[in-house]
Amino acid sequence: MIKTTGKPTSGRHWALALCAAMAMAAGAAEAQEGRLLLYTSQPNTDAQQTIDAFKARHPKVEVSFVRDGTPRIIAKLQAEFAAGQPQPDLLLIADSVTMEGLKRDNRLLPHPAADVSAYPAELHDKDRTWFSTKLITTGIVYNVRAAMKPASWMDLARPEAKGQLAMPSPLASGAALIHTVTLARNLGAGWGFYEQLQKNGALAAGGNGDILRQVATGEKMYGMIVDFMPIREKAKGAPVEFVVPAEGLSAVTEPVAILSTSKNPEAARAFVDFVLSREGQELARRQGYLPAHPAVAPPEGFPPRESLKLMAFDPAAALAGEAASRKRFADIFGQ
Repeated sequence: MIKTTGKPTSGRHWALALCAAMAMAAGAAEAQEGRLLLYTSQPNTDAQQTIDAFKARHPKVEVSFVRDGTPRIIAKLQAEFAAGQPQPDLLLIADSVTMEGLKRDNRLLPHPAADVSAYPAELHDKDRTWFSTKLITTGIVYNVRAAMKPASWMDLARPEAKGQLAMPSPLASGAALIHTVTLARNLGAGWGFYEQLQKNGALAAGGNGDILRQVATGEKMYGMIVDFMPIREKAKGAPVEFVVPAEGLSAVTEPVAILSTSKNPEAARAFVDFVLSREGQELARRQGYLPAHPAVAPPEGFPPRESLKLMAFDPAAALAGEAASRKRFADIFGQ
């Protein structure tokens, strides 16, 4: 995740992008061609499947990708910016806060013609520089042997969960920061919720995989975790359950965006259009993720879509308060 101080996208930039989009729409029937380079945090298999499905629609476009975690992808990209040689045409990464930073640095190319009519407006940047492709929610996982079956975030501060909660730290993970800020801004207790967890012996360290391991083995009885991991492991026989808390879920949305320095913006727009299309969203479902498109059903084993209440989240506000949020968490947990 990055903090930037660049200027917002200029009116001239937007007007040029709109003209380009209109020109593209006029020649929509024309096949795209050339090369695209994608920087992504998707797992290698998912990234290749996405590219293969896109190429089936646009066989004249050659797509290659570089895969790493979002912080490393952004560090690589920032080094390229500093050298004046940014390489990728597209980004498909974990979170919208990082995209907001790039937008404020004027690094993203708007795509005004993108068809997002089927999506809730809050899922995409209002200036259409980045677009959510999935809903990777964070809820509660518990071991089926646990005495308490949590139904609320506040249940994790109860005596039954004392010393039995594992959660990712926002000091090490951008997705965890989004989750932390979402809870602090939506729960009535605010940051007091995290103060209660700290007094209750919560462990704030490690990633989602380690949290799943701890809960599945009974080392801890409760955890905060992304949805698909316990759902998949339960299907394999792991003694875990995923809970949608009564207050709602936080979510990262794996947004896609076109770099303002793209060497092939026409093909890049076609790629964005594909991942937002019904076909692209069905692919996300087959990969085992909750598609952002509201008309595409969740994968097998997921809670019904109508039960998946998402808590409010403002990426621009989270970006502005990023340093303060990390410090607040560190102060609470003594890290």
